[in-house]
Amino acid sequence: MSKLTDVPKRILIGRALRSDRLAETLLPKRIALPVFASDPLSSVAYAPGEVLLVLSIAGVSAYHFSPWIAVAVVVLMFTVVASYRQNVHAYPSGGGDYEVATTNLGPKAGLTVASALLVDYVLTVAVSISSGIENLGSAIPFVVEHKVECAVAVILLLTVMNLRGVRESGSLFAIPTYVFVAGVFIMIAWGAFRGLVLDDTMRAPTASYEIKAEHEGLAGFAMVFLLLRAFSSGCAALTGVEAISNGVPAFRKPKSKNAATTLAMMGLLAVTMFCGIIALAMVTKVRMAENPAVDLIKDGVAVGSGYVQNPVITQVAEAVFGKGSFFFIVLAAATALVLFLAANTAYNGFPVLGSILAQDRYLPRQLHTRGDRLAFSNGIVLLAGAAMLLVWIYGADSTRLIQLYIVGVFVSFTLSQTGMVRHWNRLLATERDQAKRRHMIRSRAINTFGAFFTGLVLIVVLVTKFTHGAWVALLGMVIFYGTMTAIRRHYDHVSEELAAPEGPSDDSVRPSRVHSVVLVSKIHRPALRALAYAKLLRSDTLEALSVNVDPAETKALREEWERRGIDVPLKVLDSPYREITRPIIEYVKGLRKESPRDAVSVIIPEYVVGHWYEHLLHNQSALRLKGRLLFTPGIMVTSVPYQLQSSEVAKARARKRQDWNAPGAVRRGPAQERAKEPSEPK
Repeated sequence: MSKLTDVPKRILIGRALRSDRLAETLLPKRIALPVFASDPLSSVAYAPGEVLLVLSIAGVSAYHFSPWIAVAVVVLMFTVVASYRQNVHAYPSGGGDYEVATTNLGPKAGLTVASALLVDYVLTVAVSISSGIENLGSAIPFVVEHKVECAVAVILLLTVMNLRGVRESGSLFAIPTYVFVAGVFIMIAWGAFRGLVLDDTMRAPTASYEIKAEHEGLAGFAMVFLLLRAFSSGCAALTGVEAISNGVPAFRKPKSKNAATTLAMMGLLAVTMFCGIIALAMVTKVRMAENPAVDLIKDGVAVGSGYVQNPVITQVAEAVFGKGSFFFIVLAAATALVLFLAANTAYNGFPVLGSILAQDRYLPRQLHTRGDRLAFSNGIVLLAGAAMLLVWIYGADSTRLIQLYIVGVFVSFTLSQTGMVRHWNRLLATERDQAKRRHMIRSRAINTFGAFFTGLVLIVVLVTKFTHGAWVALLGMVIFYGTMTAIRRHYDHVSEELAAPEGPSDDSVRPSRVHSVVLVSKIHRPALRALAYAKLLRSDTLEALSVNVDPAETKALREEWERRGIDVPLKVLDSPYREITRPIIEYVKGLRKESPRDAVSVIIPEYVVGHWYEHLLHNQSALRLKGRLLFTPGIMVTSVPYQLQSSEVAKARARKRQDWNAPGAVRRGPAQERAKEPSEPK
């Protein structure tokens, strides 16, 4: 079985890495940017479209509000980036928002932040992959026709790539991310040159379409509500900003400085691309609708259900570069690819946060340990499973999924910045150095404004998106919170039960006597070895125990026992209903009831086989019996293994595999380090 699983595992994720090679997996800034910032960078591919989709409810006339919404998103982005630069300097251990909230606001606030982030990371994968599938589907119809299957396949591929390690996956993701960023900037620059210098007229493929407004003549509170909803959709551009504060330990030294620099670079690139795409969408007259089949009108007729609405960035690229041109194809491919890779932000944030929560006993301890490639493999697999489930439930529809989005991230933003304000207040209460105080006061002001602004946005998001699907995200947060609380309560109870008392206790007092019981069904080598081992224990009493299921076999056993003159008394239990486990359990319990201070040692002979299918044919009764005895207090269960020939062959095969090295795996090292061979005397 080991051979069947180990070979494919090594092919997929590579050779295992030693723990002392962890430093080799740390990331320079040029790799950390695509690894941790691919989500906010790629969100410019769908965030502008979400703004226009919401505004289209009031018709084309509402599109002139989009630049102002873009300005509000930019101000929010710079506020959040400036706030998180304070976080990475103050808390560089990698706990991020969870650590900040727990330290300054208490465990409940920290658990709320953790729940919000875990939900948001799962949604990041689902939304990014679904959006990438839709972008790719504009060029390949097969992808659109099989959205769910293609999305699941991409998630599995990303999972394998991340299981190979953070540094290796980051190197793979860097090129597509930088190609996408370069492509967007080239598109913005070429579009500005054509419009401002050449005075060309650039028109999107939907420029001649009309939009049938769902609610015409909106004004007053209704228009304000619509604008707030459009703003909350545009805030999707901020998702993933917090991942850098969670991933500080993955940066090279100086960690905090490199993380803060990466944050600033990410913010500047994201807002520039976001604003550029919104501006070009206005110039090229892009038209989007929430229900395009009905609300998009071409030549006085609705486009119908067969119409495929391409994303804003695709329409803008077609208007600027021309459909089918080299740059159009490159940008379309890079956009689809970077949207897939945007999920990598979650693949790096979720496992790290899961490891920290596991260390604090809020999640299973298996999430705390690193895998073969020094990545948190269990967290990666858990994230992939949750994202695939979400994609399947929502049919890989990014428009439906995005309604669940950004609630969790703004919960973590708000609580984190509030925690940072209390952090600075605590330090200012004891700091006397004026230069340091001025720096702390400035940082507190940034975090205060950040807490106020993100809290305001959180209220807007909850009000405008609650009925459109945000309640699902809130429900997910509640489920995570309740689950983690229950896990922590379980671990605390177990720790209390297992804690060793200071004075003497029943666990440290030696039993009065030990009764050893050897289970036998027939006289064979495993049974003789188990009897020999039991004699070595020098128990107070020793007996062999058998269950009478077949009278003929039981008679043969007694006769063979007497013929061999085995000096261990044989006791046979009657079983009129042909059960094996229950009579033994009842007999052992009877021994304990007669002498509660005595210990009973049950010795079970077992076969050791070499093939997985042989396990199905042997030791089933022993497994059932051990499972029942584990719940019986005062009973010690000992397995005495007997290795069959197939196990010896399997052991030899395993030793052979262990000694085998793939071509090129063993190297002689640099020439200057090799020992020189003695030369023959002339």
